[in-house]
Parts: sequence; C-alpha cells; structure tokens
Amino acid sequence: MQALFDLIGHRCCAGALELVAPDGRRWRLGNSADIVAVQLRQTSVLWRVLRNPRLAFAEAYMDGHWEPLNATLADVLRICVRNLDHVQPALAPVRWWNRARTQLDQINTQRRSRANVSHHYDIDYDVYRRFLDRDLHYSCAYFRSPDDSLEAAQQAKCAHIAAKLDLKPGARVLDIGCGWGSLAMYLAEHHDARCIGITLSSEQLKVAQARAQARGLQDRVEFRLQDYRETTGEFDAIVSVGMFEHVGRPQYDLFFRRVRELLAPDGTALLHTIGRYSAGGGSDPWIRKYIFPGGYIPAASEVLAAVESSGLIGSDLEYWRLHYALTLEHWNARFQAARSEIAERMGERFCRMWEFYLQACAACFRHGDLAVFHLQMAKTLDRLPVTRDYLYPGAAAKAVEPKAPRKTSPRRTFS
Repeated sequence: MQALFDLIGHRCCAGALELVAPDGRRWRLGNSADIVAVQLRQTSVLWRVLRNPRLAFAEAYMDGHWEPLNATLADVLRICVRNLDHVQPALAPVRWWNRARTQLDQINTQRRSRANVSHHYDIDYDVYRRFLDRDLHYSCAYFRSPDDSLEAAQQAKCAHIAAKLDLKPGARVLDIGCGWGSLAMYLAEHHDARCIGITLSSEQLKVAQARAQARGLQDRVEFRLQDYRETTGEFDAIVSVGMFEHVGRPQYDLFFRRVRELLAPDGTALLHTIGRYSAGGGSDPWIRKYIFPGGYIPAASEVLAAVESSGLIGSDLEYWRLHYALTLEHWNARFQAARSEIAERMGERFCRMWEFYLQACAACFRHGDLAVFHLQMAKTLDRLPVTRDYLYPGAAAKAVEPKAPRKTSPRRTFS
C-alpha cells in the first residue's frame, strides 16, 4: 500500500498527509517534515483514494469516512492544495478519463447551462441567507483592510465596480448573472442606473424580484430568467460578477462577441471572475461533480485571447489576490455558526460537502494558484481616463508644479 502512495505522491514535497487506519496502521502521501494526519473510519477508503485521489478524498470526507487528527480541516486542505498539481491517479485510464471529462463538461448549451445553474443555486434559499452578508452577495468581496467586516467589504466591492463602469445618471446597465439582485439594486440606489439583471436560476429570480419590490426599485430594476445568448438591446454598461466561471471555455468567443454586440459605442464593460495565475486553467473533478458542474477556471491568457478576437479593447486588468480567501473564511465562519440549523434542513452529508467546498476554495486562494480577475473593457481608446486616479478619489497624489530653481550669485573664491 505504501508503495502505491509513493507512486502517486513522489513529487509531493510541500507537506505530507498521513492516513491512520482504525487499527493504528499508517501510510504517508508526500515527503516533508510538515505532516498533517487524518483518522480513517474504514480502511477500504484507501483504494478509492488511490484510484482517483482528487475526487475520492473529498467524497470520503462527505461520507464521514475520515476526520482530521490533531488538526483542523483547514490544516489538511492546506497540505492538499500545496501538493495538488503533483497528485495524479495511479491508473492511466482514470487520468485519461478525467482530462476527457473536463473537455466534455465545458460544452454548455443553453439547456445544459440552466441545469448546471439549477444544481447549485436552486437549493433552499435559507442556506445562502445563513452565511452570506446581509445584502446577499455571493462573490468575492473587496477588503480595504483584513479587519473589514464582510458587509463593509461587499459594499466596497460594489463601489469599486461602479467606479470602473464610470456610470452616468440614468445609465442602462446589464448585469449578466445577477444572483439575488444585490449589485443591480446597489447601482440603481447609488448611481441612478436603470438595470436589467439576468439569471438562469428560478429561485434567484423570485428572491431578486421580491427584494426589488420591497425596496421600491421595481421602476429602475428588472430581473429576467434569461441566457446571455438570448438577451437583446443596447447598454451603456455591462457587468458580470461571478458568472463567467460557468460559461465554459468553448463558449468564450461567443460570450465576448455578445458583450460587444450589446454594449453601446461609448459603453464600458467589466468582468469579475475567478482565474488562475498559471497558464492552462482547469476544473477540479470534485468541484465539477458536486458544486459547479460545467465550470471552468481560466488563466488570464485564455480570457484575453477571447477578448481580443471579439474586437473589445481591454482597458484595465486588476488581480485580486487574497480577497477571496478572506471572503470564504468569513462565509465558513458564518456557515459553522449556523451548521446545526442547516443540518436539520439539508442533512449532515450536505453540511460536510459545503464546509469542504468553502474551506478547500479558501485554501486554493491562500495557498494555491487562484485569484480574481477584474477585466475592464470598452469599444474605444478614449472612453475612460488614461490613469486609475478616477478609481481612488482622495487617494491619488496631487500633481505639484515644480518650483523654479532659485537664482544664486556666482561663488566667490579667494586666492
């Protein structure tokens, strides 16, 4: 057994994972002095992990087949994430199937996209309400300080997005993947925008419409159950936050062509998406199966290639590095505080799946190669200011006219 673990983990040197059987036997994956142990509830799970470690290890946690030993789940996932790229299934057919499945799962037709979105977002709304901020933003927040509250950081994210869209009063805004309507309502309330938000989740649509009604925004905000491929009209601004991860790589060119077609000649677009620092993105098999079917996390090079082919001009690209790690850690703390109530509604296996998801993603942003990209786009070179000063009012350095050199008399010397 140890020989097989040595085979699949011979390149793992950023920490080691020790698996302890009920009878005390131990096996180790990786070669490092930084060791974290897990207690197996049944030894048979080892064969599942060896066949397909990146899928089976997470499934085994969902099923209650292992627990951290003298450590936390976050400690275990830190070691896993640091070694993630070096762990491969022992069997070549499994490796081939994982690669092929990744490609097939990204072909997201309109029908398939709706099914994928329903899988994650059409669950009990009360689950999301328990761990998100009060305004229900389910995307990376913007922490001006690590000590910011989740509520403050989510509002700062909205303000930052609004600044990048450079909105004028009465601007027509399209929000692609509007969630529960939080950003669209923010733009309507704070910038007098006229917003259309589109989603593929019927549950999100109902909640968004009810919230807009309760806030008296029904004349300025409209929510639709609609695919971006079906949307028509012309918009002064287009924004998409946390939706592009569901598009799938084969649809990238079409997505940005649609953005260009829907954007007014003097319009501005902003894409907020999870991405990878490394070339050649991907999708974790467990995340793809249980959390976000059809999803794909791109490298910036993949996104920019599609933007360039669409005819849009990339006017700004900002990397958010640790912001999502902080966001996910806030979400997990709130999830754990409400865990017993969520378990009563959804069951223990659901809770184990979600705590693994939240903490694994936090580890990927803190110790792995995930970031958030903020890509701003326009149709013309002169649509936006030539510096970023307009994004940070009050913080930009003031230009100072250089002083004229002081006139001095020639130095007198004595001999």
